[in-house]
Amino acid sequence: MRKFLVVLDDSRECLNAMRFAALRAAHTGGGVTILSIVPPEEFQTWMGIADLMRAEARERIEAHFEVFAKWMRDKQGVNPELVIREGDPVAEILAQVTEDPEIGILVLGAGNEKSGPGPLVTALSRTSGTLPIPITIVPGDLSKERLESIT
Repeated sequence: MRKFLVVLDDSRECLNAMRFAALRAAHTGGGVTILSIVPPEEFQTWMGIADLMRAEARERIEAHFEVFAKWMRDKQGVNPELVIREGDPVAEILAQVTEDPEIGILVLGAGNEKSGPGPLVTALSRTSGTLPIPITIVPGDLSKERLESIT
């Protein structure tokens, strides 16, 4: 089964990337892998309580994931998989793509701020010519209706 890989983070554009991945998976009989990456610097300041901070980060990610997963299951008939990794976001995305041969498309949401589309879109666009899969970049300000009409 071909899977869409989408990154779960705290950005506003993440919502459109999630919607796009779920809608495309539903229309094509594919799956969705939701990847959340915890930067290691979150734990370096307080080494004595790093395990507690990791557990709290995991709980926060799982709660956030459940919101998207419920919508995907109930509205789109897609049962997403959650993967949590720790490290540099770009390196962890590439590692996930390499480790899971069913991933066929990376879906990223692009921010619409003046500062640019966001760090992941910027970094992965620079290396897109050497990636083993295509990237779909979903505009962050695309309306829900327009998103549904193009998927």
